[in-house]
Amino acid sequence: MPVRDNSYPVPEPGKPVVSALVVSRNTKDELLRCLKTFFASADVPVEAVVVDNDSSDGSPAAVADEFPQATVLVQSKNLGYGRAANVGLERCQGRFVLLLSPDVTLDSQCVGRLADLLLTRPDAGAVGPRLLLPDGKIDPDARRSFPVPSTLFYQTVGLSRLFPKSKRFGRHNMGHIAEDDVHEMDAGTAACLMLRRSALDRVGFFDPRYFMFGEDLDLCYRLKLGGWKIFYLPSATAAHNIKPASGDSARQLSYERHRAMWTYHFKHHSEDVSAFSNGLVWAQIWGRYVAERVGASLGRGRRQVS
Repeated sequence: MPVRDNSYPVPEPGKPVVSALVVSRNTKDELLRCLKTFFASADVPVEAVVVDNDSSDGSPAAVADEFPQATVLVQSKNLGYGRAANVGLERCQGRFVLLLSPDVTLDSQCVGRLADLLLTRPDAGAVGPRLLLPDGKIDPDARRSFPVPSTLFYQTVGLSRLFPKSKRFGRHNMGHIAEDDVHEMDAGTAACLMLRRSALDRVGFFDPRYFMFGEDLDLCYRLKLGGWKIFYLPSATAAHNIKPASGDSARQLSYERHRAMWTYHFKHHSEDVSAFSNGLVWAQIWGRYVAERVGASLGRGRRQVS
């Protein structure tokens, strides 16, 4: 069971209640906007820790110039998300840690409302906001159930897209629960997720086996195993200004996303199913990857012809 942490925080002089942790690589403009909205939306003592993954666009100097109160940790190579975040977590001093992607902007009072939930729910290990995409729809990763072989199958064959509000077929993205309701969930997204530091210290930091993608699911799974609850809070809102990748970047992202899916399954669920079932899961994951890359290649070919 989790250790209860329900006293109202009276921070030591100079100590923050919330630490924002941002991992960035060549996202200077987005990073500066993200930090601006973080400091503007905070109504409790805060700090920002930025881990720069070997950027070449001047991001560290820009942050130091515009936000001298922020801590910038420059890495000599791209560590990936999890390893870089672990470097930043060592420096975070807040009672709560807000994971932030550089392409996220926070609405007014978002930070305070997330922190308030953790204060009033001592059994909560993490809470995520209503995270909206540029088209106004909720980011499907903002509230998730843990991926198991059945949900992977429903996604592969398209049943989750056909029946997004089905409790069975749409289970992974929790489409059967209204977006306006506060509710428990299995996992949010590291793009914007506030963690209780004492819970994080008990279950451990990010698993470095993930390069990007999957680390947040893995961490939330370990939080739940440790007895902590994870909440979705729609009154706290943020925008995920995600942009589609292309070319080599899209190919790498696709590969890492599917590699993370297999890493997560193998780590947490492979012992619960037969070798044959594990083979089917492996085939589904990498079959999806191949189909995605073929589709992308065909799409490029059609654009070139036209």
